[in-house]
Amino acid sequence: MTRITLTAADGHQFEAVTAGTPNDAKGGVVILQEIFGLNPHIRSLPARYAEAGYYAVAPALFDRAEANVSLDYNADGKTRGLALKAAVDAIVLEDVAAAITAAAAEGPVAIIGFCWGGSLAWRAATSRHDLAAAIAYYGGELPKLAAATAHCPVLAHFGEHDASIPMEGVAAFTDAQSDATPPVSIHTYDADHGFNCDARGQYNADAAAIAHDRTLAFLQKHMG
Repeated sequence: MTRITLTAADGHQFEAVTAGTPNDAKGGVVILQEIFGLNPHIRSLPARYAEAGYYAVAPALFDRAEANVSLDYNADGKTRGLALKAAVDAIVLEDVAAAITAAAAEGPVAIIGFCWGGSLAWRAATSRHDLAAAIAYYGGELPKLAAATAHCPVLAHFGEHDASIPMEGVAAFTDAQSDATPPVSIHTYDADHGFNCDARGQYNADAAAIAHDRTLAFLQKHMG
């Protein structure tokens, strides 16, 4: 893992962690955090995608409000994380854009987000034309943004027992995107919110493995 400094279009400088060798990568992957900051779980993810042949960049999206945020998966962490999210959410796509630029140095870029980051992945896919693919893990905003149109293929993962994203909302999103072009692929799992994160009580190893395999296949299909 390597730490780098990124600069957004408005001059804001912020941290990111990276993994992989750009010159040998099949492309770039931007990994977008949950509301718990650039914590150990998120910092571990770039290496997983580097092992699959990608140059991975995970930006610290709370840096505009507070640097070095790494929160625990508990009530206090959630409360603080929601406050930090509210502080940066309106401008955070500027920082996502800087991370995309950094990851694009060696080829096409995909974006992968978790929780809040999953919502940001969808927002980026519907607002930008320079992404090869987007993957959203349990993005809470997808149902209310179901009318938007993505400019790249999208893969969305949801937990069937996720109280924060009821299946009614997932069904509405699925219906709205059923004929989308580029296509939006949606999968649900016998799991709760945060099922991909092995630091959470909701972790579901089987669902996480299936979703990760689908994510890698999706990246391979759209990025090579």
